[in-house]
Amino acid sequence: MHFVIMGCGRVGASLARSLEGMGHDVAVVDQNPASFQRLGSDFTGRRVAGVGFDRDTLLKAGIEDAHALAAVSSGDNSNILAARVARETFGVQHVVARIYDPDRAQVYQRLGIPTVATVRWTADQMLRRLLPQGLASEMADASGKIVIAEMAVDESWVGVSLTRVEELTGARVAYVTRLGEGMLPGRQTVHQEGDLLHLVIERPRLDEVERILDDPPPRES
Repeated sequence: MHFVIMGCGRVGASLARSLEGMGHDVAVVDQNPASFQRLGSDFTGRRVAGVGFDRDTLLKAGIEDAHALAAVSSGDNSNILAARVARETFGVQHVVARIYDPDRAQVYQRLGIPTVATVRWTADQMLRRLLPQGLASEMADASGKIVIAEMAVDESWVGVSLTRVEELTGARVAYVTRLGEGMLPGRQTVHQEGDLLHLVIERPRLDEVERILDDPPPRES
């Protein structure tokens, strides 16, 4: 499949290399040609210098054949414009925009643009929103009823023990990705900023648990 990445900072370069490593075709757009050095000499995808929300620039990047677009430049407005142009002009169904101001997230969601705020951002979370269902890093038992799913957690959960997370969600914490490495939690482990939680849960409850973790945790009585 073909993917277009707008922005070649550390985020965009990481996404581009990950997608190419999975065998996909990737085009990276950035206003500064020097930024393409982050891709490395072995990157074989397209490098397109230009404004990421410009129609002609997107055409050079192959937007008409794109399965998805990720807008991960340093500007909220540019990212949203690029995502909207991709969806509304070129009919790209899978788009995601990185934002720095989480207060804008609800506005963008009403526009139909999935967003990832930097306080909860990881390249893995971007990939989960770009790839078709079933290709993201989710495991399931033979029946498909029980899954291990990566869950985003609101920043207000920082400092909450993982045993409390299990109590409030009814899920089990299988493991935690912290600073890029997996770890098995102990009884005293607390959620830290940047952690990714991988929860064992019944598939029908995925949306329910996601809603719980999107809101601040209730105070303990």
